[in-house]
Amino acid sequence: MSSITFIAIRAIQSPGHIVLCFSASAEEIRKIATIERITRDESGLLSGFQRPQIASHIQEIKDYLNRDDAVLPNPIVIAFTDNVSVEEVSDEILKITVNTENGPPGLVVDGQQRLSALNLIDGKKDFKIFVSALLCKDDAELRQQFVLINNTRPLPKSLIYELLPTVEGLPHRFSSRSFAADLTSRLNYDSASSLKGMIKQHTNPSGIISDTAIQKVIMNSLGDGILREFIRGSDGPEKSFLIVSDFYRATQLVFKESWVGQKPKSSRLVHGAGIVSMGYVMELLALNQGLRTWEEFQRGLIPIVGKTAWRSGAWEFGQGDIRPWNSIQNTPNDIMTLAHYLMRIMRESLRSRLN
Repeated sequence: MSSITFIAIRAIQSPGHIVLCFSASAEEIRKIATIERITRDESGLLSGFQRPQIASHIQEIKDYLNRDDAVLPNPIVIAFTDNVSVEEVSDEILKITVNTENGPPGLVVDGQQRLSALNLIDGKKDFKIFVSALLCKDDAELRQQFVLINNTRPLPKSLIYELLPTVEGLPHRFSSRSFAADLTSRLNYDSASSLKGMIKQHTNPSGIISDTAIQKVIMNSLGDGILREFIRGSDGPEKSFLIVSDFYRATQLVFKESWVGQKPKSSRLVHGAGIVSMGYVMELLALNQGLRTWEEFQRGLIPIVGKTAWRSGAWEFGQGDIRPWNSIQNTPNDIMTLAHYLMRIMRESLRSRLN
């Protein structure tokens, strides 16, 4: 049986976990752990959790490590769920044996860029690095630890948000964000979605619409909108998916020239400010007028046709506030200014029909 044994120091922390620290070479780490990149299969199922490599950052670390005076005190964090046995030598000293017969059983939780650089340095150089090892009971706990560890580090928030729906036992503040992230991913990968493949995520870098913008629309609605009503029912997630998909399907049809083939720099409709502000319009139509389907939303959006400046011209917000079309930025003030402008037109149209 193939295995590698290390002498490790145990840190007494959570009674439900074993946390160890030992030193290992890059070659030894390659045998016991892998870096699992975040990706999705054709059906949209999420696997892995590490962000893509940053080549320039890895090169910088490599150049440094090749120096004679290089030191790297920060440990690589590796999590194991199986194929590891621990033998107690003394109170804090343990012998850890990693079974590598079926390949590396560990997963790198933190330090992937450092490890990638370490794998590139001169093989003749005798250089070892500290490894912090965490023994987890299953994959779910491993993902939980990854999110909790990296949420305090400069890891892209969008990657954290994309992983949230796959993780349990997180702080309460993540609950609405988790639902928003889950719905955003479904909108991006479900074949029935009007936004399929359009949302930019770590697993879909070619998307044009910001995932955080779509999540903002969803979270606003969960706070005080139509999704807050839907989510109370057992079919809430499905109804939430359908209404958001149908609204943006209608948006694409009504403002086709400002949507199809456009990017945030060429159209403020697919820009974060446009996506979020149109979310407020969805709320107005859904709550005040009871609209639900894309056909109803398509008719409901007619009042703002001809009164937008998504791609050219100027926004005339009133009281002398006139701005070039592309001056609208993805800031709270600009989003609310645009949202109030669009909703004012919608309300005036509704009042005129009732009179």
